[in-house]
Amino acid sequence: MKSLIIKLSSLALVLMLVVACGGESTDVVESGTYEGTIQEVNAAESEIYVKMADDKTLELYFIEETELVRDTTAVPFDSLAIGQKVRVQVEKVGQRLDPLRVEILE
Repeated sequence: MKSLIIKLSSLALVLMLVVACGGESTDVVESGTYEGTIQEVNAAESEIYVKMADDKTLELYFIEETELVRDTTAVPFDSLAIGQKVRVQVEKVGQRLDPLRVEILE
């Protein structure tokens, strides 16, 4: 009985973590340039989620080197909004994607 309680408690904890993280599944792609639509913007984490046409979702945490531009002009992070089309240049580092350049297309 004690073992069952421990297993159920562990399962409940895992489910709470999944719900707290939004339960969003993200994908890791090879280094390159991709286009998609912003699905989520998290200013506190300098993070965006980009949904591509093939239904893959990229989770991108901005790094110090990330360039954010609109029409070749640098813009601040708060220029990003849900629903915007973007072109992202990413570098795959292990299982992480570092955005080198994010270009707002509209």
